[in-house]
Amino acid sequence: MPNAAINAESLSKRYQRGMSGSSGLLRDSLASLVRSPVQFFRGNRQETFWALKDVSLEVHEGEVLGLIGRNGSGKTTLLKILSRITRPTEGRAEIRGRVGSLLEVGTGFHPELTGRENAYLSGAILGMSKDEITQKFDEIVAFAELEKFIDTPVKHYSSGMYVRLAFAVAAHLEPEILLVDEVLAVGDIRFQKKCLGKMGDVARAGRTVILVTHQLNQIRRLCNRVVWLDEGSLQQTGSTGEVVSAYEAHMTSSERRTAGNEFAQKRGARFLSWGLDGSPNSPHAVYHPGPVRVRFVLEIRAPIRHGHQGITLYNAERQIVWGKAADNLDFEPGVYELVYEFPYLPLRPGLYSWMLSLWSDGQNVDMWEAVPDLVVGTDNYQHSRDEWSGYLNVPSTFSWKAR
Repeated sequence: MPNAAINAESLSKRYQRGMSGSSGLLRDSLASLVRSPVQFFRGNRQETFWALKDVSLEVHEGEVLGLIGRNGSGKTTLLKILSRITRPTEGRAEIRGRVGSLLEVGTGFHPELTGRENAYLSGAILGMSKDEITQKFDEIVAFAELEKFIDTPVKHYSSGMYVRLAFAVAAHLEPEILLVDEVLAVGDIRFQKKCLGKMGDVARAGRTVILVTHQLNQIRRLCNRVVWLDEGSLQQTGSTGEVVSAYEAHMTSSERRTAGNEFAQKRGARFLSWGLDGSPNSPHAVYHPGPVRVRFVLEIRAPIRHGHQGITLYNAERQIVWGKAADNLDFEPGVYELVYEFPYLPLRPGLYSWMLSLWSDGQNVDMWEAVPDLVVGTDNYQHSRDEWSGYLNVPSTFSWKAR
């Protein structure tokens, strides 16, 4: 097993929320104290909160780790602790290797210095010699596409120019550990793809990367393993497909409500639930290729005559990937299971949603968007670049021979 590049134990960080209305000057504070001592002490009583609480993780050398979670979940706080920008309130982190961090636009560069000077300064901070930086300098400038502005103070750069140079420096000066936090969203699409390619090169070179981004396709493409933080705590860690799919399911199911319940009660039928056979611990997720049996529970309160039952499967972009219907169905009042069997679900990893409908004598009885979503967490058998991947995810083999 590779050695650990990062070993964090019980990391916690507490912050104070809210400040007093004083300007912060001593004379203003003394004046407030004299005017109203009671109000002064009440106003300066600050509430504390835990941005990070009892997080432990180990990152191996050469591993690309994805860090996901909602805004405010503690991702940036964790990276700031690992990059030594801030100290933990509790716990400890052992880092083995030089750390290059790209946490936010504006961090690490001196605005009065030129791009050239900041590149040399960043390399010196990483412990590199001037000769080492000079060897990489032309490559950095070419990657950032700033040949005409490299001797301009960075305070005159646009946010896009700034992040291009910052990423180029962080990626090319070869730290053993690279921390990247959502900065790629600033650049244009072409540069984002360029950065993703470079991070792939960094990972293949055996360096350790921790990537924070809300673009989950980037996580799927680059990361070997994923950590999910929620409200400062470790929610789940594991393989990329499993954790990202669980996170997507959590986000969508918490926001979406079951459709048509009141309507169904008036009409006399409703879909109640759904699940997959053979997956007691994850009845709404597919993690391995093979046969799949899906059961939908339907409650009938009034007889259904000449019924029509439709089903559609949508992907996360709300595109139809499969649909089917059954006609001439008759149901008496009761509870039924509707079963669909598939020899294989050739779907790329991600979230999918079932839409079911029931009609009787041409009248809609119930329309239900099944909750929770279907999670597909199988391995991705397609091209490693998203732009060359399609809807289907079919295993294949490749061989070649001379003729």
